Order: sequence, then structure tokens, then C-alpha cells
Amino acid sequence: MRNRSTLIADPDILIVGGGLGGVAAALAACRAGRSAILTEETDWIGGQLTAQAVPPDEHPWVEQFGVTASYRALRQGIRSYYRQWYPLRSQALALNELNPGAGRVSKLCHEPRVALAVLRAMLAPYESDGRLQVLTEHRALAAHVDGDRVTAVTLHDLRSGNAIEISASYVLDATETGELLALAGAEFSLGTDARAEYDEPHAPDLADPLDQQGITVCFALSHHEREDHTIDVPSDYSFWRSYHPDFWPGPLLGFAAPDPRSLEPVARTFVPNPTEDPLDVSADQSADAGDKELWTFRRVLARALHRPGSFASDITLVNWPLNDYWLKPLIGGEETSQQAVEEARQLSLSLLYWLQTEAPRADGGTGFPGLRLRPDVMGTADGLAKSPYVRESRRARTVTTITEHDVAIALVGPHGGTRYRDSVGVGGYRIDLHPSTGGSNYIDVGSVPFEIPLGALVPQRVRNLLPAGKNIGTTHITNGCYRLHPVEWNVGEAAGALAAHCIDNAVEPHQVQAEDKHFDEFARVLDHSGIQRHWPDIRGY
Repeated sequence: MRNRSTLIADPDILIVGGGLGGVAAALAACRAGRSAILTEETDWIGGQLTAQAVPPDEHPWVEQFGVTASYRALRQGIRSYYRQWYPLRSQALALNELNPGAGRVSKLCHEPRVALAVLRAMLAPYESDGRLQVLTEHRALAAHVDGDRVTAVTLHDLRSGNAIEISASYVLDATETGELLALAGAEFSLGTDARAEYDEPHAPDLADPLDQQGITVCFALSHHEREDHTIDVPSDYSFWRSYHPDFWPGPLLGFAAPDPRSLEPVARTFVPNPTEDPLDVSADQSADAGDKELWTFRRVLARALHRPGSFASDITLVNWPLNDYWLKPLIGGEETSQQAVEEARQLSLSLLYWLQTEAPRADGGTGFPGLRLRPDVMGTADGLAKSPYVRESRRARTVTTITEHDVAIALVGPHGGTRYRDSVGVGGYRIDLHPSTGGSNYIDVGSVPFEIPLGALVPQRVRNLLPAGKNIGTTHITNGCYRLHPVEWNVGEAAGALAAHCIDNAVEPHQVQAEDKHFDEFARVLDHSGIQRHWPDIRGY
């Protein structure tokens, strides 16, 4: 437990939220010589990559270009960890582009705790220097505001129950739900936008703040033939066993689900520990979404990549259509939020029990009792992820709002897309929206490689509060391609660098964004840090 006297006194930058955006912001701020405090609600930093247990969703050119230098260092560090400590067979050890799990969703499927180890190592030099302090198990309680400036944030220490107040020149909201925006009274959007506001083809007629993408409570499994690891019957199992959404081809707990792109019913398969050589697995979602075979979709450890006898089973992460939860919005009041998380947890446990007892097998039988829940992989007592996978946040009302007209292939053409004079990074992913609490099915729309405008990080009014994650100035629709791992990292890194630059040069974010002279100076900082701000001429998306 830390008390106020052990904290950095009035750090230059306070970063609330220790997900990928928060970690990247801390690295950028400390790299610029500024002091920072990074807070995190769970006991693991890393957000969707660790506490939420979601392997990285990335564009097809990630191995060559299109990410920041520090994000590339994270990816290289993960691979180096496996090469250093795991009993990889020689062919796998020699791979420059090692995919530790040989999962199909990503070229770098890996275990959450490996990412945690690498992230902690990246921050360690700044912690040793005293420039950075990381406060895990702390949640923001209140933001103190004077006019258009946030003067301090009160945090709740979840271990001791104590409250501490921290003042800083700049405050960054890197929380998973943009909760600091609400605490500070900053303007934000939530849920769906009305079509008339931005004329987006895929927006509904009416705005609805409670119409939000579903969340998922992920978990890890291994499979052990002739063993029985069946869990107790979950309390909500009878409900989830019979639940059949109107837009679903059958019960949610079943291997048939819509194809996200066509919405046509597609049968998934489930084959634990397949015999195919994991070296033959290709992970390229631009060619194949990879989600038709559930075991290998998000597999994070492939036993056959290692010396024989090293592992009894693969490990796979369960983040499937079958355990997406959308009955209640995550952001809709404290009581509703707690209910949503608990019901999502019950759904995931019900899916596991169904897999163990009732799921159809290829041999004509039912159930896979050898499926073993892996609390050790999740770092939890119950085997479920520390926090739900959050796809959607409050979105700051910013100088620039990114809309479907900026990124959708159908609107801009294959060689279009908005090019921003104030670009602070790049990203690439389809507009990928999961079923929502308003009853919408998947919205999966092709998009072009895109840029991240600084204007989407600068609030319209508030002067020293910056969004540093999924809470930038997108719409409900464009959040679907700006919410993924490398983009969240890039946004956080740009926000941390911006805060440090503003302190160093006695300017404000609005000036840096609006005035070419100030932006050009900031752009040189980003370039020097290895942040790619524009795409090369590419094809094939």
C-alpha cells in the first residue's frame, strides 16, 4: 500500500487507466523526461492484451510497417520472451515472425502473462529512475475542475480503501470506458449517433446512448483426454442454454453463428489439440477471418511448436460469438454496469459447461469433459479474465470527429481516405462492430488504412484533459476500426508525447493542433520517436 507521502509530488502527467494506451502514454511522457503516475483498476497493466485476455488484432502489414517503434518493440519483446524461456523446437525458434500460439486471429497470438512481463519490463527503467510510479488496483473516484481545467483526481485504493488526491499539469483518460471524461464534466458521446448528425450510412435513425457493443468475459482452456474437469452447473445455465436471439441462426450456445461480414449462418467447428503442424497455420484476416475453427482461432500456446513432451495441451482463449454479451449496456450507471459484468461472466461459465457436457463432437458423441479452465493463465481464482473485453467507450467531443466518410471503402474508394495535416499516427482494420445492446447484429464494413488526426485527441473545451485510448473523437461506427490494439497504443503514445511537449514549450494542445508552426515542431518529436504518421502507397486491402 502506498500513502500520499510515497507518491511523486504533483507529477507532470497523471495517466488514469493502465491499458495499452495508458502504458504507451507513460512511456512517451517519461521518454520526454517528464514525471508521471500511471493508475490501473486491476493488478495487471496491459488492458485488452492482458487483463482482458485478447490477442492483438492487427492489420496485415504489421510485420513491415504501420505501427510505432515502441509498439514494434513490444511485439519483439514478446517473441524474445518465448525464444529465451520456452522449449521451442528448432524450426519455431528460427522463425523471425514467430506466432507462439499459431492462432489464426493474429500473427502474434500469445499468453496474457507474457505480454504483462514485457510491458512491465518496458516501464521498469523509468520506475527505477523514480520518474514513473504505477499504482495498480486504483480507480478514479472524482475529478476536481476549475473552469476548463482538471486540477486533481481522487483515486480509490481498492486494497486499503483509502482515497488519495493527485494533482498534475495534464491528466490523460486511458480508462476502458472513458470514465474520467464523465467525472470531469467533459463533453462526450456514448452509444449510437443519429444518422442525421454525420450522415453515416450505417448509423441508425435515432441516437441511443444505451445502444453499445456487447462485452465479452474471456477465459483460457486446455484439453486433457480421459480426464474430467467439468465445472459445477452455473447458476444462470438454464437461461443461457435456451437463449435464442432473434437475429441468430439457433441458440447462442451452439456452433452456428452469423458470419460477421455477410450475416449468413455459418457452422463453426471445435477440435481441441488438432494434429496439423502449427507451422502451417496462416494468420491473415484480410484473406481469412480465421474464426470458423474455434480452437485455433485464438490459440495462444501451440504445444507442437515445442519439443515433444513439453506441454500436455495447447492453450486457447475463448472470445467467440458464443460468449459475446449484449443484454445490458456496460456504461449505464453503476448498478447496470455491475449487472452486465456478472451476467457476462455467467454466460462464459455457461458456455464452458455446455462445451464440457453437451457440445456435439465429430465422433457423434457430446461434451468435452477434458476441457480444463486455466486460472493460472488468467491470473484469477475463478479462471475468468480480470475484466471484460470492452469494445466501446465514451467518446470525447473533440476538435475533429472521424466519421464513416473518412474511412469506409464504399464511400472513399480503395485509394481514398482522409489525409490529415495533423496526423499523429496510422492504423488499419475493418469497421468491426459486434452485436449491440440495442438489438443490432454485426456491422462489418471494409475500410482503408487510416490516419489518426491530432484533432481527435483534443477536446473541444477542456484544456488539459486528453483522451488516450478508445475514447478519442470517433463515432459509434468508426470506433469499430479505431479501437484495436496498435491504434490504442498509438493514441496513448501520441497523447503522452503531446502532454510532455506542451509542458516543455508552454503551449496548449489546441494551439499545437491549430497552428502549423506548433504542430510542425510536435511532428518532429513524433518522427524522432518512431511514430509513423502517414501510410506508404499500399494495395491489397
